Amino acid sequence: MRARSEAEGAGGRVGLLSLVIVCFVMSAFPSGCSNNPYPPTREGEKVLYSSFVDAPRTLDPARAYNTRAHAITGAVYDTLLKYHFLKRPLELIPGLAVSLPEKTELPDGRVRYRFELRRDLLFADDACFGLDRPGQRTREVVAADIAFQLARIADAEVGSPVIEPFSNIDGFQEFSRALTARREADPGFAARPVHEQYAELGGIPGVRTPSSHVLDVILHRPYPQIRYWFAMEFSTPVPWEAVEYYDGRGGRPRFDDHPVGTGPYVLSEYSKRSRYVLERSKNWYGVRHPEWKAPAATYPSEGEEEDRLAGRLDYAGRTLPFIDRVEVRREKESIPRFNKFLQGYYDASGIIKESFDKVVQEDALSPEMKARGIALEKAVSPDVFYIGFNFDDPVVGRAGGERSRKLRQAMSRVIDVEEFTRVFNNGRGVPAQSPIPPGIYGYDPDYENPARRVDLERAKQLMVEAGYPGGIDPETGEALRLTFDSADTSSAGLTKVQFYVSAWKRLGIDVRVEATNYNQFLEKLRNGAHQVFESGWVADYPDPENFLFLLWSQMGKSKFGGPNATNFSNARFDELFVSMKTRENGPRRMAEIREMLRILEHERPWIELFHREEYSLYHGWVRNVKPMGISMPTYQYRDLDPVLRAQRRREWNEPIVWPAWVLLGAAVLVVLPGIRTYLKERQ
Repeated sequence: MRARSEAEGAGGRVGLLSLVIVCFVMSAFPSGCSNNPYPPTREGEKVLYSSFVDAPRTLDPARAYNTRAHAITGAVYDTLLKYHFLKRPLELIPGLAVSLPEKTELPDGRVRYRFELRRDLLFADDACFGLDRPGQRTREVVAADIAFQLARIADAEVGSPVIEPFSNIDGFQEFSRALTARREADPGFAARPVHEQYAELGGIPGVRTPSSHVLDVILHRPYPQIRYWFAMEFSTPVPWEAVEYYDGRGGRPRFDDHPVGTGPYVLSEYSKRSRYVLERSKNWYGVRHPEWKAPAATYPSEGEEEDRLAGRLDYAGRTLPFIDRVEVRREKESIPRFNKFLQGYYDASGIIKESFDKVVQEDALSPEMKARGIALEKAVSPDVFYIGFNFDDPVVGRAGGERSRKLRQAMSRVIDVEEFTRVFNNGRGVPAQSPIPPGIYGYDPDYENPARRVDLERAKQLMVEAGYPGGIDPETGEALRLTFDSADTSSAGLTKVQFYVSAWKRLGIDVRVEATNYNQFLEKLRNGAHQVFESGWVADYPDPENFLFLLWSQMGKSKFGGPNATNFSNARFDELFVSMKTRENGPRRMAEIREMLRILEHERPWIELFHREEYSLYHGWVRNVKPMGISMPTYQYRDLDPVLRAQRRREWNEPIVWPAWVLLGAAVLVVLPGIRTYLKERQ
């Protein structure tokens, strides 16, 4: 029995070793081995692959107001007006509207804009439409759907950040106040569906629907920029059924996370922790009615000379969209994200600092990148990045008066933006002298902000004048301690913040960094629980108002929920802004802008940093790429060659098999003696 047991043991050992050999043999061959994160069944499909860092807090078009949200809402929700894809400067074209709005100046000084909607526009299929008629999956878009959305912006309970610009609509504020008062006085009214509440109050007086497909918007004063707001998702048609149905009850998501729109894509999958997927909407008017040749549903036939040279006019007259599906995966770290781009698993990418010299040489693509068929697009973005001070804070804000002003001036004098862009952005970026970026009226390339001249000695003197000699806080006898809030928790992001911290340390200031995720950061700004912070702004539309309103008191974040995260308030600045914002471009408007900039030089609510110089990489299988600058996705214009992409992925990701063969040989040498011993014992 013992001899048999030993033989069985030897056989077991040989069997185990044989299994090891089989595993090594299998691993030595590329079949079945792949690092491709996507299923092979999608290789031949027109799927655009991209990435995101953090999911947006909300997709509600009345509230979503950042580039992360717009990457989704801009594809899912369509608007009355759109921008021409190729023309620069940006030019408005009809979207859901038949034509650009008809403007009429009324006798009493008011201004009316009349929009005519296209017929036979449909919402994306959704279960919410069964509320009105069981089994119904969609319905036609009517002017009342836009009136409903404008009423939602006026609704204080929605918390829209753009109440102010829409307050130019006649009766907008009165409707908002009446709605709040009625809810407080009548609990029964407040419990009713919101669309019924709006209807009972008669809606906003300045928003009228003379017929099912005509929308009149009446302004109580001239405000030419209102047209731009009708090219943004804030004014998109929203079905009341979706707002009522998606209430977070009964297993249903909230409307914040379940958009129902009229855009070229629908959000078919949405996981904030992993990925989201956009798929072509069969209900979009461009898909259903290609015969219309609608301007925003047809690839443009006009552009600039560089568009012709780049082949961007090759698609002229073709019906949009070309991409069937957009899959966006979460990637927190920049290096893995960029490596996946080089492997062909993402179709586009920025350039990370660590690889810049490998990718760009002498301001052009390196030979290695050209050999891979990669293209480079460069553009100065109409945006601005800045460090802000919360004016509601007792130390750095308005309560400190001249003392706080001197402190802000001193801190502004030691941030060397040219050095920052050299170290962290490979020299990319135009130093910002004001909130207004290149390409926007009011930008002056010769203007130099005296408060942004780096001067350590002057900064130290300002600290003395502020009552903090050597950075010492007289109340504590220790270094003045401030808090810097950052929305970037990555190691690269924190390293950048340390650049500012080190600069202020030269003044003796002890700045502590509090890094949170993006949504937590926004919450702190809304609650005014911040002191010093970094932020940025990308153009919504090509007008200086869209940048200077970031410092208008009526856009204060804490009080009004607007984008003025500094909560800066200055009576003269406000007066100039109100005058400037409704004025046509000309000498008077320019003079008002210049006076506003002088106020900012003195008050220092911001430390202006830079305007991005974007270097974007695209693989050779991607077509029709042109940066638009504003916060708006252009998925529907892009095309790609999935066959070429699959071929390149295989070439660039062939498994390296020689280590497996070496290990296989070593395994065989180890196993053979055991096999011989076993065979001898069997004999």
